[in-house]
Amino acid sequence: MNIRSLTRGDGVVIGAAALLFIASFLDFYSATGIDRPSVWDLDSNHLTLPSIFLLGFIAAGLLIASRFQPERKLAALPLTAWGTVLAVSAAWSSLWALIACPDVLDLGAGSILALLATLALAGVAIAGTKIPALAGQLVPEPRPAAVPPYGGQPGQPQPGAGYGYPGAQQTPYGSTPQPVPPYGGTPNPAPGPGPQDSQHTPAPAPAPAADFTPFWFAVPVARPLYAEDGSPTPIAELAPGTWYLAVEQRGAATLIAQTQDGRRGVLNDTSGIQRG
Repeated sequence: MNIRSLTRGDGVVIGAAALLFIASFLDFYSATGIDRPSVWDLDSNHLTLPSIFLLGFIAAGLLIASRFQPERKLAALPLTAWGTVLAVSAAWSSLWALIACPDVLDLGAGSILALLATLALAGVAIAGTKIPALAGQLVPEPRPAAVPPYGGQPGQPQPGAGYGYPGAQQTPYGSTPQPVPPYGGTPNPAPGPGPQDSQHTPAPAPAPAADFTPFWFAVPVARPLYAEDGSPTPIAELAPGTWYLAVEQRGAATLIAQTQDGRRGVLNDTSGIQRG
């Protein structure tokens, strides 16, 4: 469970769930001289409890759980799909509870807050990943200032540029690559083949298209990064709100990306990425 996988939209979901919980203890309907019980009073036959509040709580829980377990499914559907459907249902029930308010009663504070909370839940569930302000990372990762950008040499400062800075000057593609050490490590040049084993040196991997230029990008939602050898186990997770370096392109929709600690892997899903 990585809290850095939460987005600002998830923060809105958590806040909406808290607001809905507060609204459940307030009067849903009110009338002069009549004490209306809370929706938690089961003797009052409050249908708003299961149709609005419980649906909203379950929807918020499913939307947050989908961030920590994106591959988990319920009845062959992702948790995000279930959370979206329940959030929309809670907002629809809350709206109709206001429209169908009896003439002898007035709307209470609980009904107004419940409508606002369920509308926020439904809005984030439907369009949260499409709004850049909500797709950003809730808890930003610290960016190391001492690590040079891709292709740079340690000890050579880059004015105004650090790892993760999209405006940094990049090494043109095709120049001699420099091995990228782990964060804080010292680069060591890779030994070249000796004169005796030069005949046994394997052929290099095919180079990407000559017109490809490395660029910075950010993902709209958390996405796995797989090893270049085709292993099905992810080696890292790209989080929204953080800039990563695309160093190679394979096919029309696959990138070789580099993380902040120097790891390289295959990003299969490049839909909706933001180029720096």
